[in-house]
Amino acid sequence: MPLLSTIIVNYNTKDLLEKCVRNLLEVYPDQEIIVVDNGSSDGSADMLSLEFSSKISSNKLCLIRAENNGLASGQNLGLKKAGGKYILYIGTDAFPKKGDIDGIIQYMDEHSDVGIVTPKLVLRNGEVDMHAHRGFPTPWASLTYFSRLSKIFPKSRLFNQYYLGYLNMDEPHEIDLCISHFMVVNRKVHEIIGEWDESFFLYGEDVDFCYRTKEAGFKIMYLPNFEVLHYKGASVGIRKETQDISSASAETRKRMKLETTKAMRIFYEKHYLKKYPMWLNRMVLLGTDVLRWARMRGWFLS
Repeated sequence: MPLLSTIIVNYNTKDLLEKCVRNLLEVYPDQEIIVVDNGSSDGSADMLSLEFSSKISSNKLCLIRAENNGLASGQNLGLKKAGGKYILYIGTDAFPKKGDIDGIIQYMDEHSDVGIVTPKLVLRNGEVDMHAHRGFPTPWASLTYFSRLSKIFPKSRLFNQYYLGYLNMDEPHEIDLCISHFMVVNRKVHEIIGEWDESFFLYGEDVDFCYRTKEAGFKIMYLPNFEVLHYKGASVGIRKETQDISSASAETRKRMKLETTKAMRIFYEKHYLKKYPMWLNRMVLLGTDVLRWARMRGWFLS
C-alpha cells in the first residue's frame, strides 16, 4: 500500500494534465496517481492511455473515465480507489518541486492532530495565491472582503479575516481553509467526516470540506517553507492571469461564473443559516444574488 495517493480531477486540460503527471512522477515517484477524467472532449483520457501506458500497466497510474458531475463527484470517485495513508488532491494546474511532498508528509507524520496541510501556492506572476490561505467566509469576513476594506487594512485582524492577512506569512501556522488545487489530507479525516459534498459542482467544495474537518477537531496547517507553482483558473477560463493558456469555451466560462455564487449560497445555507438571525440571513442571501449579477458582467472575480 502506498504512503501517498494523489487524486487529479481533469476536465479539458490535456496539455496541463500531461505536464502535471510527468512532474508528479519526477518529484515523488513512490505514489499512486489516480486521474478522474470528467468527460473531457479534448482527448485527455486517450492521451494518458497512450503516453503513460507503462505506468497504468504497473498500477502506478489509474485512469477513471467519468461523466462530468462536478469536481466533488470526481474526487469521491478517486477516493474510492485510493489506498494511501495520505491523499493529495491536486489540480492539473499545480506543480510541486522535489522535496515539497516529502516534507509535507514528514510534517504530517510528526503531527497527528493535523488533518490537512497546504503549502504556499505561487501564481505565474510570482504573487502568493491567497485563496490557499483563508478564513471561513462569515458574514463579517465576506463584507470586509467584498467592500475592499481588507485591501485597505491588509494586516488588520478585524478587517482581513477573509485572507487572514494579520498572520505571519513566512512561518507555519494554522488557518481555517485552503483550496483543493493542492491539499494533503490525512485519511483519518475522511474516516470521520466522510466524502466530499457533491452538492457543490465546482467551487465551495473545499470550503465545506475544511469546515467539517475543523469541526471534527483537526488542524489545517499552512507551511510556507514549501512552494508550489499554481496556474490558477486554467481549466475554467474566468481569471485574467490564465486566460492565455485556457481552452475553456464561452459556455464553460459563463457556467463557472454562476457556480461561484451558487457555491456561496449552498455553503451559507448548510453551515450558517441556523447560526445567524433571520434579518442577516436575508441580507446575505440577497448579497449573493447581487454578486451573481455582478460576476455575470465580469466584476468581482478574484
